[in-house]
Amino acid sequence: MRRLEGGEIGQLEYRKAGALGGKRSDLPPFSLSRVSLFRRSFVGLVGLLVCGTARAQETGVPHTESQYPLDPETAPRPTAYAVRATGPLRIDGRLDDAAWADARPISAFIQSQPDVGFPATERTVVRILYDDRNLYVGALCYDSMGKYVVTTLEYDFPGESTRNMDVFSITLDTFLDRRNSFIFLINPEGALRDGQTFNDSRQIDFAWRAVLDLKTTVHDSGWTVELAIPWTTLRFDPNRGDQQWGLNMLRRVRRKSEDSYWAPLDIRDPVHRMSKAGTLQGLSRLRAGRNLRVKPFVLGQNQWGDFETGDALEFDGGLDVKWGVTSGLTADGTFRTDFSQVEVDQEQVNLTRFPLFFPEQRDFFVENSGSFILGDVTERNYRMGSSLRDFTLFHSRRIGLSSDRRPVPIVGGARLTGRAGHFELGVLDMQTESFDSQQAENFGVLRLRRNLGNADLGAMFVNRQTTGGGGGVYNRSLGADANLRMFDHLIVNSYVARTEETNGAGDRTAARVSVAWRDRIWDMSGFVKHVGDGFNPAVGFVRRRGIRHAYATLGAHPRPSVLALQEINPYGEVHVITDLASDLLTRRGVLGLGVNFLDGTAVRLVYQNRFERLDEPFELGDVAVPVGRYDFHEARAELQTAVARPISGRVELSGGGFFDGHRISVETSALWRPHYRFSLEVGASRDDIELAAGPFSANTVRSQVRFAYSTGLFANVSVQYVDSNVDRLVVTNLRVNLIHAPLSDVFLVYTERRDLDTGTVERLITTKITKLFGF
Repeated sequence: MRRLEGGEIGQLEYRKAGALGGKRSDLPPFSLSRVSLFRRSFVGLVGLLVCGTARAQETGVPHTESQYPLDPETAPRPTAYAVRATGPLRIDGRLDDAAWADARPISAFIQSQPDVGFPATERTVVRILYDDRNLYVGALCYDSMGKYVVTTLEYDFPGESTRNMDVFSITLDTFLDRRNSFIFLINPEGALRDGQTFNDSRQIDFAWRAVLDLKTTVHDSGWTVELAIPWTTLRFDPNRGDQQWGLNMLRRVRRKSEDSYWAPLDIRDPVHRMSKAGTLQGLSRLRAGRNLRVKPFVLGQNQWGDFETGDALEFDGGLDVKWGVTSGLTADGTFRTDFSQVEVDQEQVNLTRFPLFFPEQRDFFVENSGSFILGDVTERNYRMGSSLRDFTLFHSRRIGLSSDRRPVPIVGGARLTGRAGHFELGVLDMQTESFDSQQAENFGVLRLRRNLGNADLGAMFVNRQTTGGGGGVYNRSLGADANLRMFDHLIVNSYVARTEETNGAGDRTAARVSVAWRDRIWDMSGFVKHVGDGFNPAVGFVRRRGIRHAYATLGAHPRPSVLALQEINPYGEVHVITDLASDLLTRRGVLGLGVNFLDGTAVRLVYQNRFERLDEPFELGDVAVPVGRYDFHEARAELQTAVARPISGRVELSGGGFFDGHRISVETSALWRPHYRFSLEVGASRDDIELAAGPFSANTVRSQVRFAYSTGLFANVSVQYVDSNVDRLVVTNLRVNLIHAPLSDVFLVYTERRDLDTGTVERLITTKITKLFGF
């Protein structure tokens, strides 16, 4: 009896599924797959008997059944082939067009968890076609139980949702530089998260949005993805007749806690780690097109409750333009920029003597933000000791936002990003209007990076200067960085920076060198950093100045074959911070233990010993900590339950000494998701601090309701309440988003800020309509 090849198996099961219709809307229960010796043996046997012939017949698959379990670190990278379509394709999520029969099947996915190196327990068959207009991807995601987990229908769903539901993902390295990629993540109900990654996963930009055609269907055998990506959406070199691209694909089966990849990866590597991707061949004679997009917007806004300007009804409009200047460079322009549709910041209570970091949320600045990063960068799965929340030379929130987070009118701006030859380039120029007592300003950024195999060298220049009648007050920053990756586990990051400004004084330099090692078991890193007392990047962020900082850590990541356990992580770390005269300011020793389970449950235990020297009083609300030297201890325990379940929660309890007193903090949150269309999240925190000068307390309550009618219409409502010794504030935000055409939106936004002691601070309702025109 003749055995079926992989493609024939797919077609046979495809025919059994009929028209692949019968969409299922109920959310199946979550179940945890078991890890045992029996299961490992059974999985290996299934790989031999069911998938064996298919893998032997597929061109470019580098492994055979006798090699299981594969070592993801050393397994050869596979090759796949795209085929030019011989007929038309209708994107309906069914793969029943005749052209799909000519495509070469791609399968042989290998687990990264729970059974590393073994074949996936649920088969995935992918086919890739192309014609003069599009790249087509068809994926049959078989499921032996016909069940799946979906948590949302929202476009560009949050990254944490990606880990908590079934997903098919494809990444494309269109220049085959093994560093950068376009990524598309799709769930069974057709929700999409797309983006770009840079520098081998060091920076990820999920603000990038693709014009594409996507349909999914759910059927008795699993679910199907059909995707058409226009060549005008992607960037590649059309002068190369025969294209070779980097390629990897992910299949996540959430009910089994199973992740599998076409090009095998270890659990610590993401699907966009392009240095470990496979290769896609067979593409030829591609035309890039003009790559010109124009997106105008109109805006209606009614504001009342502002005590300075009174009620105001305004109408406005603006324009965004995106142009593919070359195959590697993209220019963006914006005129009369408006960000009223962006969700409000999450309120924070500051219990430190240092400034708070608020992340950027505005799409224009988040998009391609990886091109403008220089600072305390972190590496995925490495414990680095600091991050961009400690120092970044360029922080775009300095543009168009005042120090108290009020919008400053932006006249317009332009940006050029991408690659030219061996260089990566980022150029940005923005102009703001005068606002209150703040003069009009111009912001300019130039970032250049040269890739050298496993290393890169870069430089950045940032300029901020008044353009009104104020005499040209300026602030300028100049920096250079070098990053090196060796032996597949060792990374070295370094930078040096300097600022110059009107009436600047003191030590205006900053520098850092860090070295880190991470393999399957060990995690080691350390750095030394210097930040001068006069170092002031006015378009960046610095948490602490006038210091020298040394850091070291050692941790382990064993993966015991114990029921439901993914990884345990004991670690220790120490921070030593001195002033510029080498006198001790801060010392912090940490012992921690993290335990991760396959279903997403996590436990964290942390103990800290801290020393702090205060050279001036530290004010906390209406009480203060006096000058002195303080030595105290803290402990923290955290539990996060599996977010993929319909009901999940998080609780964190911490307490111990706090300067000349003590502190107890409790933070909790709960998420209820009865259906992928609806979720309710509530959270609360309380800080009780007893100091010698008196007590301080702070309470925050947050709630958010999300509703998705479809993948093109969704809404969310958030309410935040803050109550402390100095503030009693309620912030309400309602946001409705209708995607009425590709990359074209209608937004309805209501925002209110109310001080419970003085009344409404601001109340604003906005309607914004955008429409994309492509050429």
